[in-house]
Parts: sequence; structure tokens; C-alpha cells
Amino acid sequence: MLDLPNQSGKITKADIIDALYEKTGLNRIEIRTALDLIIDQMKVALVKRQVIELRGFGTFEVKIRKARTRARNPRTGESIEIHSHGVVSFRSGRELKQAVWAINDNNAQPKFADSKHLNSTPQDTQIK
Repeated sequence: MLDLPNQSGKITKADIIDALYEKTGLNRIEIRTALDLIIDQMKVALVKRQVIELRGFGTFEVKIRKARTRARNPRTGESIEIHSHGVVSFRSGRELKQAVWAINDNNAQPKFADSKHLNSTPQDTQIK
């Protein structure tokens, strides 16, 4: 696992590059180039409406939002029409779901409503 800095709760591309550099010793320029190529290929695939499946992590796909006329311009209050458009959707994979299952407001073990899960760990609990 990569140790990424946790300054503000967000990780940037530069943080990922630095972590990969520390872990692998590869050249930072090569790492940046590879990461940029991966991101570019993902963009191209999504624009072509292809589904990107990264097993254990998740699935990216484009979904189409219907056109609507109920939207309002917040400055003028006038009703505006929004045409149908694509949006990127992400569904987390099973391994990612299980890895983040125990996260809650107190960063402690989750409290299950079902008594059979009270003594189980996130790995014991199967998420569908």
C-alpha cells in the first residue's frame, strides 16, 4: 500500500506521483507520464461511452441525464432548460467497499443494527 500524505483530507495527482516515486524509485517524469496516459485513456473510453472496470476498485461509466425545464437560474430566478447530457458514474468494487466499510463519523468500528453483525469485522460482513 502507498503511504500518501493526509494534510487536508485530499490527495492530489502530485501526492500520488511522490508516493509512487518513494515506493518504486522510478523517475518522477516517467510516473507522471504513465499516470497522464492512464487518465487520458480513461477519458477517451468514457467519451466513447465505454465502461471502465478496474476489478477490486470499481467501475466508471457514462449515464445520460434527461432534459428538464424545472431548473432555475439562481441569480435571476428565471426558469431555464437543461438539455440531456452525460455524467460520469462510479460504482465501487467489492474490495473497495470492504476496505472503507468501517469508516464512520468517529473513525471507529461501525455499529450494526442487526445483532448477528455486532461482533463481526468488516471482512466478515459480505457487501453486495
